[in-house]
Amino acid sequence: MERIVVQPVGTVVGGRAEAFDDDWNVEKALIRLDGTRFGPEALAGLDAFSHLEVVFQFHLVDPSSINTSARHPQGNPDWPKVGIFAQRGKNRPNLLGVSRCRVVAVDGLDIHVRGLDAVDGSPVLDIKPYMAEFGPQGETVQPEWATELMRTYY
Repeated sequence: MERIVVQPVGTVVGGRAEAFDDDWNVEKALIRLDGTRFGPEALAGLDAFSHLEVVFQFHLVDPSSINTSARHPQGNPDWPKVGIFAQRGKNRPNLLGVSRCRVVAVDGLDIHVRGLDAVDGSPVLDIKPYMAEFGPQGETVQPEWATELMRTYY
């Protein structure tokens, strides 16, 4: 396959210094756009949205810990072994995270957010406003272990 190269559009500033599960909804951080590539006009109108979808890189993951097979989510042996693409763990082949978070404010090149499950210093690869119409169409289904895992995540 052809290699894809992306350049971060910004960086996560603040919030947690390291990734650990649970209680992400209390985290406040900001996404600071790269001022050499963007001006405040790149964020014009973003404050009219309540939520964002943020694509970021798990930059603190040791490449030797990348998992491409099945494992117990969060290392919990009570949950079934599932493949890396059937879970949202950080030790992924391309180290990409996708998160939805609340927009608190937009100020110049800074987007103040709450509930972003990325850590301080994470490169932000893309930012999109969340629109309800891009949410799932129809009923969603997930296994019980996923519901249990997410019970205290946010």
